[in-house]
Amino acid sequence: MAEMPAAKPQRTSLADEKCSLVARLLAAKEASGKTFDQIAEALGLTNTNAANLFYNQAQLKSDKVAKLSQIVPGISKEDLAAMQNCPMRSFDPAILQDPGVYRFYEAITHYGEAMKAIMNEQCGDGIMSAIDFYMDVGTTTGKKGEKRVVVTMNGKFLPYLEQIAADNTTPAPRD
Repeated sequence: MAEMPAAKPQRTSLADEKCSLVARLLAAKEASGKTFDQIAEALGLTNTNAANLFYNQAQLKSDKVAKLSQIVPGISKEDLAAMQNCPMRSFDPAILQDPGVYRFYEAITHYGEAMKAIMNEQCGDGIMSAIDFYMDVGTTTGKKGEKRVVVTMNGKFLPYLEQIAADNTTPAPRD
């Protein structure tokens, strides 16, 4: 009987690599005992930006590497290097199955039209940038003594432009 050829090693997908990286980063964070707020304060970042570093949704800038490795010493040199690459920002639809995440989605879908209308009244026709953007999550105490969640989104307003043909420096070719 003829021997079967050796199986080719499986290539991992980018999603698998990202998942493994995130698992290692979160394990290192857990081992450090630090919270995202503590890491953010030490790095001079918002808490959501610091958290996004660990979910490989934000790029670690070179001026933060030494400080992060000091705060979370369990992150390997290889993973610190990977964190400095431009991340593949992605979205797994399964995340909406988590009730905590779904409530944010629900709030935006419920209040989205009102938020857009108020933004347009106050700023004009345009959108809020999610690139030139800051987000912070905190808590406050309500009037009845209950803990309340405060989410602050601060994005640059980007007005829609009227497309004046004379301003188009690179018009499409026409035969």
